[in-house]
Amino acid sequence: MKDANLFQLGIGLETGAQEEDTARGFTAANTDTVLPCDMLARDVLDEDRDDHFIRRDGAVFAGTHLIIEVVNGHGLDDEARIQQAFRDCVDTCGATLLHIHTHKFSPQGVSGVAVLAESHISVHTWPEIGYGAFDVFMCGDARPWLAVDVLKSAFGTTDVRVKELLRGEDVVTEAGIAA
Repeated sequence: MKDANLFQLGIGLETGAQEEDTARGFTAANTDTVLPCDMLARDVLDEDRDDHFIRRDGAVFAGTHLIIEVVNGHGLDDEARIQQAFRDCVDTCGATLLHIHTHKFSPQGVSGVAVLAESHISVHTWPEIGYGAFDVFMCGDARPWLAVDVLKSAFGTTDVRVKELLRGEDVVTEAGIAA
């Protein structure tokens, strides 16, 4: 792998801090600081905190993770179509696209990920049977459930099966960090 590829992956950088971290005063040297659980819980429960945790109906969780199965889909071997479906999901859900990377397999199949400010969308396809396994994980104000209709339309099927996980559910409670 060339140095440019390693840099793109984040390998070989001087620190682990990213631009958004350093803008808020965090550096690689101080991100490992251990804080008391009550301080962490108070900060996470703060409604004004800009952390993208979701606060809904008394629950606090990191984000909504949808496991989406596209069944009897069409075009699941088309890398450009999958990339466009990622973009359409991002736009429709109100998320922020940072990067898309896909890989076309031979003789068929595509794997890919769209890295979002709000988390990610990923896929692995088996076009020979019309199946695509998508993950849509989003935090903050993004609306991941809107991706379901986007994927139905993008791959020409009405058979889309969804399971929802609330990531980080019960890790943070109104009383503090769960044991």
